[in-house]
Amino acid sequence: MKKILFISGSLRKESFNRQLLEMAAQRLSSDFECTFLDYDDLPLLNQDKEFPAPAAVQRIRSLVASADALWIGSPEYNHSYSAALKNLIDWLSRPVKPGDYSTAVGRGKTVAVSSVAGSSAGSFSIAKLIELFEMLGCTLVQEKTMIALGARFGQVALVLGDDEQALLERECEALKELLHG
Repeated sequence: MKKILFISGSLRKESFNRQLLEMAAQRLSSDFECTFLDYDDLPLLNQDKEFPAPAAVQRIRSLVASADALWIGSPEYNHSYSAALKNLIDWLSRPVKPGDYSTAVGRGKTVAVSSVAGSSAGSFSIAKLIELFEMLGCTLVQEKTMIALGARFGQVALVLGDDEQALLERECEALKELLHG
């Protein structure tokens, strides 16, 4: 069974982006092995400590390498993605073997991106993530789920309207098509 690794750009366990990813995982779990990446122990990238890679980096690289696709749920901080997510992607873009960038586990992956954010619906963070993943030679799912919080800001549970559920369903179907060829 093919594997999808879900990655929330927010480290908060009950974040809206985590909740959106959980909704996607529920829709996909009958066809794929769905897991969530816990990376709050990831150290800041420091080339002085890159080789050998710290244990947390090795664990995360192993999980990413074994995944057939990544699904990123990104909040939007100051018109960009979170520092935690940027640090993770930086580690995934670095070579496992010194100087051999073809060994970077984040290169060439199939990647879906979505966002729950303020009035921009995460459009700025999504645009920057697309640019970053294109630079890494990833195959991007063309459908995007972008949810504007509006009056839901400050609530605990993310409840999607019919149009928003349809967006998520289209992104799930597009990812299925890419993975099943």
